Amino acid sequence: MGKAFRSQRAVRCCSALADEGTAMLQRFPRNLRGRDFAVGDIHGHFSRVAVALQEAAFDPARDRLFSVGDLIDRGPECERVLEWLAYPWFFPVRGNHEHMLLNAQVDLHFSNGGAWFYGLADEVRDNIAARLARLPLLIEVEVPEGRIGIVHADVPSADWMALRFAVEREAGGSEELLEHCLWSRQRIMSGDASRVHGISAVVVGHTPLQRPAMLGNVIHIDTGGWLPKGRGGYF
Repeated sequence: MGKAFRSQRAVRCCSALADEGTAMLQRFPRNLRGRDFAVGDIHGHFSRVAVALQEAAFDPARDRLFSVGDLIDRGPECERVLEWLAYPWFFPVRGNHEHMLLNAQVDLHFSNGGAWFYGLADEVRDNIAARLARLPLLIEVEVPEGRIGIVHADVPSADWMALRFAVEREAGGSEELLEHCLWSRQRIMSGDASRVHGISAVVVGHTPLQRPAMLGNVIHIDTGGWLPKGRGGYF
């Protein structure tokens, strides 16, 4: 009965937070002081990401790390998400796992690595949900070559500007748009190499691959760094 009570409270809490006004697009100017990095799905393996950053000589005073989302679930360090979201150099978009939590899809979330969340104290759950609710759906980053877009899974059209307009006009977009941005594997599974216009490149995650893949100007970077040891994943 206790678990049921916790789940019902989480449903009410997260549904309310998901309805709050949130900037679904964040823009970042060119980094004139250092380098910009992007990381694939993390899934609660923040220590592994820290090792990869150390190997890349990441400088938190100058460099920035952008993330394709799915910060939580499946891994052993999901509760560290608040610590990482407090870093002033770390900028993620919302993934489908954050979306499941925020939209109170309890059964689906629980069966996809989300059990850790429902066993937390109420205050901790509230703090995590409140912070995740502030994650954008899209990020744009100015780079010397133009603009890079970041979204979790895929772009639902051939025009980035049309996507941006829909997200801003509809305060996050329609359910169909969200489904595609957060869940779709259509492009990578079909080998669709068509370009997304209105943006220099788009960086996505969601689908674990043995190595990064570029289709048109869409770069798939989830290399399964969250997978169990021995499965070949890396950040």
